[in-house]
Order: sequence, then C-alpha cells, then structure tokens
Amino acid sequence: MPIVPSSYKPSSLFKNGHFSTIYSAKLRPSPKLQQERERLHLPDKDFLDIDWSFSKAPSQKVAILLHGLEGSAQRTYIKGQGRILQQNSWDVAAVNYRGCSGEVNTSYASYNAGSTGDLVAVMQHIIEKDRYSQIVLIGFSLGGNVLLKYLGERDTLPKQLKKGIAISSPLSLQGSLNALEKRNNWVYRTSFLYNMRQKYKEKMLQFPEQMSASDLKKIKSIFDFDTIYTAPAHGFDDAFDYYNKNSCLQFLPNIKTPILILNAKNDTFLSPDCYPETLASERKNIYLESPKYGGHVGFHINNSVYYSEQRSLQFINE
Repeated sequence: MPIVPSSYKPSSLFKNGHFSTIYSAKLRPSPKLQQERERLHLPDKDFLDIDWSFSKAPSQKVAILLHGLEGSAQRTYIKGQGRILQQNSWDVAAVNYRGCSGEVNTSYASYNAGSTGDLVAVMQHIIEKDRYSQIVLIGFSLGGNVLLKYLGERDTLPKQLKKGIAISSPLSLQGSLNALEKRNNWVYRTSFLYNMRQKYKEKMLQFPEQMSASDLKKIKSIFDFDTIYTAPAHGFDDAFDYYNKNSCLQFLPNIKTPILILNAKNDTFLSPDCYPETLASERKNIYLESPKYGGHVGFHINNSVYYSEQRSLQFINE
C-alpha cells in the first residue's frame, strides 16, 4: 500500500511540535464524555478498569481505546477520540491499564509496552458480551505499540476484530527511549519519571521485600525505572531485553489486519525507525501516514476535534 499523503495542516502555532504536544496534553479543555466504569478481574486475580461510553442508539460496533505511558481513560486524547466515535454510532471501551485507574493494582506486575495478555482478556470479555460484530483497536503512544504487537504476534485473531490504529506510537522502544533522553525532551521525561516514582512509592508499601527506598533513590531516569522495576516485575532479564522483545516493529510484517500508523514527523518522542516507509509501501494492509506536523498526540484542529480523531473515524468506517 502506498504511503498515505496527509491533509493535516495546522495553524501556525501548532506547527511547533513542542507547542502542539504540550497544549494538547495540558491545556486543551477536556471533551465532555459520559463514562461508566466496569471492573474486569483478570486471570491472575488482579484487575483493570474499563470506562465505557455508549452510542445513543444500540450499536454492534465497539472501539477499544488504549492510552499511553502513565495515562488513563480520563486523558483528554482518550475522551476526544471517544466522543467523536460515540457521536458516530460506536460504543467505546476505554481501557485503564493495571494501576492506572486511580487505584493501585494488587500484583507486583503492572503494565508495560508489550503486555498484550491483558488486551487478550479485554477482548475476550467484550466478545463474551455477544453484542458486537465489529471491534477496532485504537492505541495512543505506548498503547499503539501494545496493539500492533498484539496483532502481529498471533496466528489467529477474533473474527470480530476488523482494524487497528496506532497514533504517535514508538515502534522501536529503545529508539524512542533514546529520543526522550535528548535535551529538548527534558520536560516530558521529567513528568513521566515523577509519575513513575510516585507509583513505585505506592507499590513499595505492598511489596516491601521486592521494592525498597534504596532502589527508589536509584531511579533517576526512565531507563533506571525499567531496569529496577519493569524488567524484573514482568520477567525480563534487564531493560534491554524488555525493549528488544516488546518493540512492535519486529511484529509488523506478520500483521494481516488493516492498520493505520499515524506518526507525525515532528514528534520528538519518536526515532527514525518509527516511520517504516519501505514496509508500508510493500504491504497492502499497512497504511502509514506521517504528517509534517502534529507533535506527540497533538493533531490540533480546534478544541472540539483533532485531526487524529477525524482520521481514525474515517479509517474504521472505510
């Protein structure tokens, strides 16, 4: 499939990648979206929460939304995407990963960029409702890596699953970590690291034999966090093993489901290998759209609707 030309042309301020990223994350008014929470108990006795939004008329179509690193289903970008879907006859299941819904999860493990097992559980739970003939996946940032890995690591998928969309997604975890470590990204990694350290403190009270204040003091970067917590908690040898085994780039050639990858060229979170142009040009089901602008999940048109939200709706309805 040829590379998809993008029609996204923002106003002058939003041509700046940092401005569009920060405005969209911190300053955009939160779209109004009614959500109903459902707790899903997982096979290992842990839990995660799903925030549902329903179309006005009964629908047989549902979109599963997956948030980014240290996000939740309450984030502005989730609500914006959910609202336009709800207004266009889609039900929405916005997933909060373990420990991301405002309550510490019960197991030592939480979530990571490749933890597709919980997505399997969510899919199965929704299919068992026997209400939906069409399911689509829409993932943002880390959530995009999760859904692409999920689509590419399995030989069989539910027949109801029709399409996937990955927005501002780090297809290479190591590459994106290196990008975030650059000086111009200090504000983002500082914010991520603050939230990660806070969650480590909370979890340390649950698991004092596995987590300690001395280890917390050593966490001075995202790499440190992945070395000290993410890798051992989820069964990886070290942070590099975690990055190598979970980057979705290696799984893309196996994907048969139609997918759209929407990654802006001025997204400072992404490395050059997050734009797989050669692969997309050779495959009929991989649509790669790389607008010049958009920052990281910052495809602003106006506060009511973003380009990424319109584009996702268009792609799943095609």
